[in-house]
Amino acid sequence: MDGVARVRRPEGEVTRGTTNPNRLRRQDLWMAATRPLPPAPLVVDLGYGASPVTAVELYSRLRAVRPDVRVVGLEIAQERVDAARAFLAPRQAAYPGLSFARGGFELPVDRPPDLVRAANVLRQYNEDTAWRVWDRLRDGLAPGGALVEGTCDELGRRHVWVTVHRDGPATVTFAAALAHLPRPSALAERLPKTLIHRNVPGEAVHAFLADLDLAWASAAPRSVFGPRQRWLATVEQVRRGWPVHTRPPYGGARRWRLGEITLPWDALGPQR
Repeated sequence: MDGVARVRRPEGEVTRGTTNPNRLRRQDLWMAATRPLPPAPLVVDLGYGASPVTAVELYSRLRAVRPDVRVVGLEIAQERVDAARAFLAPRQAAYPGLSFARGGFELPVDRPPDLVRAANVLRQYNEDTAWRVWDRLRDGLAPGGALVEGTCDELGRRHVWVTVHRDGPATVTFAAALAHLPRPSALAERLPKTLIHRNVPGEAVHAFLADLDLAWASAAPRSVFGPRQRWLATVEQVRRGWPVHTRPPYGGARRWRLGEITLPWDALGPQR
């Protein structure tokens, strides 16, 4: 079995398909470090794009921590699936458990997946549709499973994603290449669709980003020691007023040093 079931009409719209090698590296490594996966987990890379590179990279990074993982890359456009399969065919022995299929939000795999990654997929939808897609995808998860949905820039230097469990959204993670971060609120343009229109006065996510900017400015003297030290000081300050995750797997100095900060969804998410 390759984890794939047939589908006639994929749910969703074709994305632009833009991708770059290592664009999703931060998210891949975060999932590998923080997501508990059961034996022989099934993972879906939903909407991997015109090139299969991000699905291959996700497979390789998860395989390092779960050698029995299966990863299915799903795309709506048949030509993208054909190209991915053509890439994989002469290399299948090197990627056992990796496959590609045509599909969308209906998740046409042979059992409910333990993890679904949807990166830069919902950007083109309106907010109401994005909420409905979250509900659709989380309903298709295995018990204990998760959806990781977010947006990043073309080079993967700025990224925000939400972890959604079967009972609803759980966490929001902001991640940045600190050497290229002018100020934390620059991450606002990468907020997921369910949050990006909420970055206005009176909304929690707007207040958080404003406080993060203030803490970043206050930590400016630490920049003489490098952007990482400035970020660590920023997180230390902002967590005095916000429920930042401070313990593994989501928090603590090890994750903060990577340019990450994770909060509970309830601290930032809008009321529906």
